[in-house]
This record gives sequence, C-alpha cells and structure tokens, in this order.
Amino acid sequence: MRLGLTLPSFVEDPETPLAVARRAEAAGLHGVFVYDHLFRFGADGARRPAIECTALLGAVAAETSSISIGTLVARVTLRPAATLAVGLDTALRIAGPRLLVGVGAGDEQSRAEMETFGLDFGDEAGRVMALRRSLRVLRDRGYPVWVGGRARHVGLVAAEGADGWNRWGATPEVFAREADEIHRLVERLGRAPSLFTPSWGGLVLLGRTEAEAEAKRERFNPGPQVLVGGPEQVAARLREYLAAGARWLTVGPVDSSEPENADILGTDVLPLLA
Repeated sequence: MRLGLTLPSFVEDPETPLAVARRAEAAGLHGVFVYDHLFRFGADGARRPAIECTALLGAVAAETSSISIGTLVARVTLRPAATLAVGLDTALRIAGPRLLVGVGAGDEQSRAEMETFGLDFGDEAGRVMALRRSLRVLRDRGYPVWVGGRARHVGLVAAEGADGWNRWGATPEVFAREADEIHRLVERLGRAPSLFTPSWGGLVLLGRTEAEAEAKRERFNPGPQVLVGGPEQVAARLREYLAAGARWLTVGPVDSSEPENADILGTDVLPLLA
C-alpha cells in the first residue's frame, strides 16, 4: 500500500507546491502528484492560474530526493505524444526511478480550458483513441504509466498496455466493481494482474481531530463527494478502498496549499492504514 497527496497547482507562487512536497517527503508519505490543467475557476467564478504540469514535475523532482512524484493525470489531448514524452523523459532524468506517470483523455470538466485556447475538445471516442496512441509512445520509457478514467471508458486501453489504472472520486463500491472489471480484462489479455497497479484518488478535507475537520467543513462547504474527517475517519474510509483492491491511494486536500495536511497524513493517517 502507498499513500500520496496532490500538490496545489492553481497558485501564482511555485514555492507553494514545493513547500507541500518537501513537507510530504519529511512526513514519510510515498508520493506527491501534480495536476495537468490550463486554468481552473474558483468558487467566485474567477479564473485561477495553473502551474504547467511538466515544469512543476521537474521542480518537485529537483526539490526532493526520495518521495515518488507523478502526474495525476497528464491530459494527452493537450500535447502531441512526442512532446509529452520528451517532457516526461526530462523529468525522469531529474527524478530517476521515482517518476510515476498518469495519463488521461480528459472529460467534460476540461472542455472550457480546451476551447478557450482554441483546442479541439472532441468526442469521447476520439479522446480515448488519442489516449491509446499516446500510451503506445509512452510505454517502455523507464517509468510506469497509469491510465486514469472510468473503466467503461478507458478500461480496455489500460488493460492492453498500461502498468496501472487510476480512478478519481469513485465510492469504494464503484471502485471495487470497476477494478474487478479491469482485472478481468488484464487476465483475458494474458497479462499478470500482480504487475498491474489499481489506484484511487479523491478529494479530502482533513483535520487533526474530527472537530477540526467539521470546522473546516463549515468554512469550505465541500460537496458530498469530499471525504471529511479527522485521521480515524479518513483512515477508515481509505481502508475501504484498500479492501476494494487499491494499491495506491492519493488524496487531494481541498485546502491543498496547507502543508499541515502532509503532516497529518504521514504521522496520523498512514499508521492506521498499515
């Protein structure tokens, strides 16, 4: 079992994600992951800047020495496959075997970003085909490649040639069902399931205590998909994903710029998952 967290990407100052990454490494977490967006909209409707994925990946690699670093996920429709491969190969030269690469086809939440910059959002079938083409380029380049997305969209692509699969935001029940579907596809294609890594990622709002987490709930007003709680509550929920077959768990703090999240995950949550 491995536990990681996502870094804040929608900030002006690159030192913000770097500080969280350093704290995560010091806290004993297994990995930190960067998003791949052009911008995001805040709760007030204002556009939030984004730090470019491969640039941040290289910076995090240079600022840390032992923790795994990865993309969750690099969107294959943003860059030609060759351009993405060169960027990731460069990160590999900095990070070495710590690099994990997650790639995805994009979803409806990506439409505004793509169209704002004159990029073709395309339909689902076209995006999945782009994912398959990029995966062929990215395979066997020295880093494991996970495919992100719902099993019914990307399961066959992942089973055909990826080293793992990531499902973002699903309940433990949905994750278990989709993980089993992909497991059967991997077996049917003659690949060893033991060499394939199912992983889960999702949003959390974490406090040192349950009361602190509830105070954060009042402040941030998260949606129902966000896991809110103190270490015991969060660990109990994460254990459900482990029981459902996940080998990597990656949590995305709603207050992602707060380095204390890394401390809580490393010192309080991780021991409860052992």
